[in-house]
Amino acid sequence: MINKSILFVVCLIFILLAILWIAYNNKALEINTIVVTSNRLPKKFDGFRIAQISDLHNAEFGNNNSQLISALENADADIIVITGDMVDSRRTKIDRAVHFADRAVKIAPTYYVNGNHESRIHDAEYKHLITRLEYAGVTVLENEVAEISMEDASITLVGLNDPRFQMELIDDTMERNIVRKQMGVVPKNDAYKVLLIHRPEYFDEYAGNVDLVFSGHAHGGQFILPFVGGVLAPGQGLFPQYCDGLYTQGTTNMIVSRGLGNSLFPFRINNRPEVIVAELNAES
Repeated sequence: MINKSILFVVCLIFILLAILWIAYNNKALEINTIVVTSNRLPKKFDGFRIAQISDLHNAEFGNNNSQLISALENADADIIVITGDMVDSRRTKIDRAVHFADRAVKIAPTYYVNGNHESRIHDAEYKHLITRLEYAGVTVLENEVAEISMEDASITLVGLNDPRFQMELIDDTMERNIVRKQMGVVPKNDAYKVLLIHRPEYFDEYAGNVDLVFSGHAHGGQFILPFVGGVLAPGQGLFPQYCDGLYTQGTTNMIVSRGLGNSLFPFRINNRPEVIVAELNAES
């Protein structure tokens, strides 16, 4: 018979190791580079680097997000894109979000689109957040278009609101219709188009209309099982189709960030917070 004291020590060690593993999975930043190649990308943009921040949810990595800022500095990015949920509606800390943005814009031009959590906070809080982001130098895109130029070449950046800004209680069909309507702001021209939108689950609505999509929202499936993948994502349910990395449909690529923070579920498993760096390559 196993000595009870030995069994207790083994169980205690197992619990401590589990706690350390979970802590590591929630605080150890990972920088992942994804190469996207297209024959539609202007040659002047060959090697253009886009760093993506998503689903921060007011998390901190180091004092005043020093680790996150360091990761962005090391990314050597030409622009930074923030794809929603900078704040968390359950514990909104606008000062923390703005302080991060204020430091990010000093690294590279920074563009922001909102997420479902921004849609949940009070209107006055959201307006305050947007005002302060813009004052810090962030370009806020609310169903708007921005052009990024390099010498005589340019690409188009499109930023769409989260569909939840339309109303409080809507179902999936209504969300899809809102997204479809908002896609009408995408210019009908031959420019290489990059879409910033929080939700990956409507990929079929984006495909064919833009060249590259940056999204988040899925939190990497929250818990990643070996050989299976992500377990659960908002808007997609169990075993989500789009939760991590690069997806392709026709000529459109979509990058889904695992994000950085947590919300309803307070921890991740096998799912480290990440900063994505997309490197655009012009196909010769």
